[in-house]
Amino acid sequence: MIVTLIVLVLLLTAAHLALFGLDDFMHALAFSGRITGALLVVASITTFLGAAAVLDYAFGGCFPHSGLVALIGTVAALVTNAMLTLEAARDGDSTYWTVGWGLLTVASAWAVYAVWRTSVQVPAPKRVAAAVIVSTAVALGNFGYQHLYQPYQRGGRPLITLNVGKAMVSQDRKTFAVPVDIKIENHNDVGFYVLGAEFHAMGERVPLTAKDRLRMQWRTDAQQQREFRERSPLARREVHAPGQMVMAQPWMDAGDWLEASDSFVTRTVVQLPLNTQYDRLAFYATASFGRKDRLGLDHFELPRYSWRDGKAPEWAKPDDVDCVIYRSRVHENNAIDNHTRDPRYLSVYWRFSAHGAGVTYTVARKGEENLQLDPDHTHEMLSRYGIVDAGAGPIEQTLWDIKRQR
Repeated sequence: MIVTLIVLVLLLTAAHLALFGLDDFMHALAFSGRITGALLVVASITTFLGAAAVLDYAFGGCFPHSGLVALIGTVAALVTNAMLTLEAARDGDSTYWTVGWGLLTVASAWAVYAVWRTSVQVPAPKRVAAAVIVSTAVALGNFGYQHLYQPYQRGGRPLITLNVGKAMVSQDRKTFAVPVDIKIENHNDVGFYVLGAEFHAMGERVPLTAKDRLRMQWRTDAQQQREFRERSPLARREVHAPGQMVMAQPWMDAGDWLEASDSFVTRTVVQLPLNTQYDRLAFYATASFGRKDRLGLDHFELPRYSWRDGKAPEWAKPDDVDCVIYRSRVHENNAIDNHTRDPRYLSVYWRFSAHGAGVTYTVARKGEENLQLDPDHTHEMLSRYGIVDAGAGPIEQTLWDIKRQR
């Protein structure tokens, strides 16, 4: 009966280690995940051989070291089951896997004790102990790096630059156009998914006063720095008002990607009437990215619209702001988290109004998209999936020269 239970524990352990190990070895997004998969496969083979050795040792087989192999197999099962239990309890959502691995950990500890108490003969015990300790340390070190340390390290980010060209007047001299080149460069050694990318241009009126402005007016300008995205200077004669959006558009599609050492350039054109009331134009380009070694994305669903069929949460859609909503299923970068965590979904909100545009996002379980994350959960989300934001602007250009051609 005892032999049957030990063999059952080892075979169950070998089966799920092979399942997770092969999945990680073939599909993990990071190289360290592939190494974890390989180690789990090795542990699975060791555990399976341990089960065979238990039968051989119990029934007086011909293999002289079957007792030692049985002991190594049970120790391998104990170590891997304990690590998986800790990972599921620390970071998983599945009670099934946490309880299952916990029971296997207890059963593996009992199996180690049951095999050890049969007075297994260990040749060269110091060497065997050293080999077990070293292999365990390697497994623990790689497992800790893959599942504890690495997800919370943030790397670099792509670089976005704006190049504003010379304004050109139309043939009928009623309108003018300003070409803007948007360039993104990835100088990092990992690729990035594009979660959302937007470009917008703001028109600004900046009249001059006849006399120096009072200090109290400077204080009012400083207070408005927190209320508007535009960072207007404190000026002695210029009177800055909140800008008005004259154009906004995505410049890369959600779900596109940028490989390591890759770049992308696009051009957009901003057109306005020659008699425009604005004195300046300010150009902005921003984007959000997720590291390809931290998350996988399904194809994005068809976009939804806050004013029609897609309800946006209050935190993403203040008053007088419209949203285009993109959603995609998120996959973790390793098999263990994919099985032990509930499915997560990325929601991207391209927001725009008369006073600007921007992109925001969240990763949450289905039905929890409307919950606003607190700072700790936001930091955990950004770190786990390697999400970074990049931007360029404001790049300002005066319109005096072009308006003078009326």
